[in-house]
Amino acid sequence: MYSYSCACPTGFKMLANGRTCASNIDQFLVFCRRTDIRIISFDTEEKSDTVMPLEGLHSAVALDWDNGGQHIYWSDVTMDTINRAKWDGSEQEVLVEDSLESPAGLTVDWITNKMYWTDAGTDRIEVANLDGSMRSVLVWENLDRPRDIIVDPVRGHMYWTDWGSSPKIERAAMDGKDRFTIIARNLTWPNGLTIDYDRGKLYWADAGLKTIEYSELDGRNRRMLIGTQLPHPFGLALFGDRIYWTDWQSKSIQSADKVTGVNRETVRSDLENLMDIHMYHGNRELVISECNINNGGCSHLCLVAPQPRGYSCACPTGVMMGPDGKTCQTGMRNFLIFACRTDIRAVSLDVSYYADVVIPVGELKNAIAIDVDPVEELVYWTDSVTDTIKRGTLDGNNVEEVINTGLETTDGLAVDAIGRKLYWTDTGTNRIEVSDLDGGMRKVLIWKNLDSPRAIALHYDAGYMYWTDWGNSPKIERANMDGNNRVVIINTKLGWPNGLTIDRPTSRLIWADARTELIEASDLYGQNRYILADKVPHPYGLTIAGQHIYWTDWDTRSIHRADKMDGSHQVPIKANIAGLMDVHAVQVGESHGSDKCGRDNGGCSHLCLPHPTGYTCTCPTGIKMKSDGMTCYDAPNSYLLFASRDSVRRISLDTDDYTDVTLPLPDLQNAIALDFDGVENKIYYTDVRLDVLRRADLNGSHMETLISDDLTTADGIAVDWVARNLYFTDTGRNKIEVSRLDGSSRKSLVSVNLDEPRALALYPRKGFMFWSDWGMYPKIERACLDGSSRRTLVSTDLGWPNGLALDYANKRLYWADAQLDKIETSDLSGRNRVLLTNDVSHPFGLTLHGDMLYWTDWQTMAIEVANKNTGKDRGSISGHMEGLMDIHVVSAERQPPHPDSPCVTNNGGCTHLCLVNQIGYICACPDVPDSNPCFTVPTPEIPTTEEGNRNQPIYEFTTVNQQFPRKTVNPNQFPHDNNKGTEMPECTLEEEIAGLCVQRLPAPKTDRHTLPAYFYIIICIVLGISIMIIILALIIWRRKKRRRHMVSNGHIFANPTYTNGENRVVINKRDRETMRTWRYYAKEDRLSSANLLEKLNNEEVAKNIAKCDVGGAVSGLGAVGGTTLPGGATCCGYTDEPLKKDNIGNLFVETPPIKPLNEDPPPDNFDQSDIEEYEPDEKPYSVALETEI
Repeated sequence: MYSYSCACPTGFKMLANGRTCASNIDQFLVFCRRTDIRIISFDTEEKSDTVMPLEGLHSAVALDWDNGGQHIYWSDVTMDTINRAKWDGSEQEVLVEDSLESPAGLTVDWITNKMYWTDAGTDRIEVANLDGSMRSVLVWENLDRPRDIIVDPVRGHMYWTDWGSSPKIERAAMDGKDRFTIIARNLTWPNGLTIDYDRGKLYWADAGLKTIEYSELDGRNRRMLIGTQLPHPFGLALFGDRIYWTDWQSKSIQSADKVTGVNRETVRSDLENLMDIHMYHGNRELVISECNINNGGCSHLCLVAPQPRGYSCACPTGVMMGPDGKTCQTGMRNFLIFACRTDIRAVSLDVSYYADVVIPVGELKNAIAIDVDPVEELVYWTDSVTDTIKRGTLDGNNVEEVINTGLETTDGLAVDAIGRKLYWTDTGTNRIEVSDLDGGMRKVLIWKNLDSPRAIALHYDAGYMYWTDWGNSPKIERANMDGNNRVVIINTKLGWPNGLTIDRPTSRLIWADARTELIEASDLYGQNRYILADKVPHPYGLTIAGQHIYWTDWDTRSIHRADKMDGSHQVPIKANIAGLMDVHAVQVGESHGSDKCGRDNGGCSHLCLPHPTGYTCTCPTGIKMKSDGMTCYDAPNSYLLFASRDSVRRISLDTDDYTDVTLPLPDLQNAIALDFDGVENKIYYTDVRLDVLRRADLNGSHMETLISDDLTTADGIAVDWVARNLYFTDTGRNKIEVSRLDGSSRKSLVSVNLDEPRALALYPRKGFMFWSDWGMYPKIERACLDGSSRRTLVSTDLGWPNGLALDYANKRLYWADAQLDKIETSDLSGRNRVLLTNDVSHPFGLTLHGDMLYWTDWQTMAIEVANKNTGKDRGSISGHMEGLMDIHVVSAERQPPHPDSPCVTNNGGCTHLCLVNQIGYICACPDVPDSNPCFTVPTPEIPTTEEGNRNQPIYEFTTVNQQFPRKTVNPNQFPHDNNKGTEMPECTLEEEIAGLCVQRLPAPKTDRHTLPAYFYIIICIVLGISIMIIILALIIWRRKKRRRHMVSNGHIFANPTYTNGENRVVINKRDRETMRTWRYYAKEDRLSSANLLEKLNNEEVAKNIAKCDVGGAVSGLGAVGGTTLPGGATCCGYTDEPLKKDNIGNLFVETPPIKPLNEDPPPDNFDQSDIEEYEPDEKPYSVALETEI
């Protein structure tokens, strides 16, 4: 027969039946050891200890418990937090985490559910509800490193130890009043406190004197309890007849008789980092307090106090109490607000203490500038890491972004509370801008001759704005608030002018200089200058309130105050604050004057900005004013649209400021290529990090992902605004594809003999597309918009052809070569090639407008411009922009309508794609069929009837080889029926052969002896497929032959690229052997992740090439004395073979030219000798030939 026994979990006692365990532990010691909190059960004889399952403890020091909510509370001096959790470790939460520096003492008022704590860093005693709300400062004066704290809510007192320069033990009412010192002599390091509530005794431990003592609750009758063998007592607890303490040096928990100090026992030993200790039990005395009844009538905090007062009402930190003594004001009314990089804080000037309160606006990365709108009680701040301006209410709610584009380092911020505008300086972009308070109607006011603008201050009544500039020529400037009449008022004896403020009652300008360590003042014109304060180590923010100036100081990590007139009585009001930045004084509800623009915005359609004598109507950046001087156009007529990796921006060509405006496109990570559709006013762009192709409105709305599958690196994109199609290159998959503008009906047009296709340009009227290829054999090619009639236009003297641009007026093609550092042009057939300029650094995108050519440059980080005919009139319209990519001009003349195009009306009758070619157009089907049937033959238009023969329908058929403009049929070719009464205009034989005629005939009669139409269609399809197979076999054979020739000659060089993982242009390398293997892989293998290689960047290779006259000698040519350069290039000193230099400086033995394999056979009726033969006579292109190639 088997026997058994029942056992309980550690610390739980067995009930009398011997089978059931207690549900809770009734009595236990709880103590902390920095990184854990443990309990020792007194319900069992073994008194075993158990670690509480808590997370994230770094340095737990003080603790207490709440019997009602079954919580344990503790402070962490490493994390500077106050926390709580259930006894089983659940519901762990942080209660207080702001404005704490060293919360070393903590206690719980179990009657009114409050917690009190000391902070040895801020030298304050504070109180809050048990959930951390309604936090209030109780004691803030004459504290010097307060340590432990304990409350007696029955009697209404709190006690604390202070081990600063004058160690003492003090007592006050629990509302902070009636404070006095009860023990001030013979103390060194008073640590733990505990109360014997039954006997009315106060116990304390002194680690310096190595004693435990006690006295009456008022400090009388002081007695020594234990004075020996106490190496370093810290925490104290009392229960029953015993007193318990922790000792740092003996690493133990000990106990003794609470009256005599004898019968000492060691409860636990060999415990490191022992801190506070408490005894948990259910015998805490409960009494009824006035605070338990309707919160004592208090609006916020009800705090226990001794009788006869019983209680008092208190307000959150910095908030004034109303005249009734029970109701607090809605918030601070007169206060300082300042930024500390990772938080925003306020210090009330309404109360007699300077306690900072963190405004819980959420996570901040690097808050710098700050200001407040006292009308709507909103705080505005800048963050230089997230590049945003945000705002929120003064209680930290309703946080929203005001400006989130086009910012770099916004150092200064000023709220115009009267005119309801927001002004800011940007040290990164060197601009001063203004907008409405919600971020709308944004305008650049100052953009020239700014070096490092910082603080900005407004004087609305005078109509002026002032700012400091601490660049190479430090100065303080002034301008009208509309940006006009700019003048330097101070430019001598300045170093780093930082903070700036205006004292309106005395009409003075006051500034702080961190380099000269001075705070100075002058009148509003820069005259009568004098020193207010000297020897200020590193002042940054500066403000004025009442009769004092306040400033933040980086060196002292403090906020200082001084008399505003003479700088006397300097005192720090808040110390030990890391990351102090801007500071502003706020007085909520004060009168700010009247708006000069009045209620109707001065009659202005957009911005109304004040100046000394009135106001000015002005327009947002890049938009022109109409002739009435009050109304702005809706948008710029012509502007540059360009990608800069993480942004897409606009620069108006209507105005002369050339400032960029960032478009608010969502979720933009690495934009490369872009184009614009002027019909629907939508921007199309590629993102190579997300591998998507998207479109959106210019205001960022209606963003759509058009293509996200089977897209690797879309380098080029072009909109066919006539046929409503979208073309794009994919250099990762080596394809050129087309789709409808909504991304549907996707079809591959060119997929063979492409190496690295990049830029793409369309000529919808002529039915052509052009693209650059910067692969092993760089070239510029052309094909019809359906992919047919492909031919190479330029294949010599090319390095890295990047951007392409078309001059529709003069029928010219332009391209930028980043490896050879030049921009060239030719006619549309690649002839009449002209060098425009050969001193560009690293051009990428290219576009054209009027007589000017614009391009982006990676190396100069600028958008540059030159005359398209001569290459002269060079200039830079915008600089200091990293990651510049594609660029386009948006203008009506760049996308003229073509109503005579066959694809304009009803998509040419095509069910899916209508693609124009040289002799008409075709209807094409997507590579992946969709749910709609696709036909390659245009569908007939809706039947109509002619007057006089209503029963006879007339159909108009469009054919796949139709050319535009349409003309009616030649009667010699298609005899008309005189009975129909229709007279056809003449169609010449030449026009007929060229396919310019369209037959307009009645529906033909069906002949039952005639073969059906689908029979001829099938025959044509079979013949077409056979021809394509033969051509493809020939191309593959000739390509393999060319590859063998390429490898034998070893012509391998680096190519430009960018990585999609970083926001900068970087340099990657592809070694020769890997490249050779990569080029021989089949297309399927080449697209696999194992064989996709990173492409090379231009810059480093260009630097390597520049290191010697002959860089990168071709292997196998007998070079002697070569010097190996980074990237595998070699400087050659000698060779005995007849060598020539290629277009990048490589030596090679001349070989017979290889005929390009990427040209499709022309149609029978097309002469490829000159494209201009297919165009009507137009004005010939004239160009000033500076250098002809």
